[in-house]
Amino acid sequence: MKLNLGLLILRVSVGLIMFLQHGLPKLSKFTVLSSSFPDIMGIGSQVSLSLAVFSEFFCSIFLIAGLLTRWAAIPLICTMLVAILVVHGNDPFKVKELAVMYLVSYIVILITGPGEYAVDKFLKKS
Repeated sequence: MKLNLGLLILRVSVGLIMFLQHGLPKLSKFTVLSSSFPDIMGIGSQVSLSLAVFSEFFCSIFLIAGLLTRWAAIPLICTMLVAILVVHGNDPFKVKELAVMYLVSYIVILITGPGEYAVDKFLKKS
């Protein structure tokens, strides 16, 4: 029970913070950002922004709900790897620290799954 409660708190807290601080602002300013968003992978600003919004907004919602949790963690892990290795690649660790904490949280969720308090568990029982 303690493990499941811990996983719920981890999922909801990192999901909400990512959703509110990163995903929602990008989605709400999508039109403005789409022409100036960093194109770090050479796929275009709009596509790069779309991938970031998919991960930070939509995958965070799935994570919070515990729906397709492990699948939702994968794009979030990729986004954090890009942030750590590419966007902040030359920055000191202090700048990368938050992205590293997110990355570790998402890896834990990928490995452990969502716990018992998740939509995934209710769907398995049906």
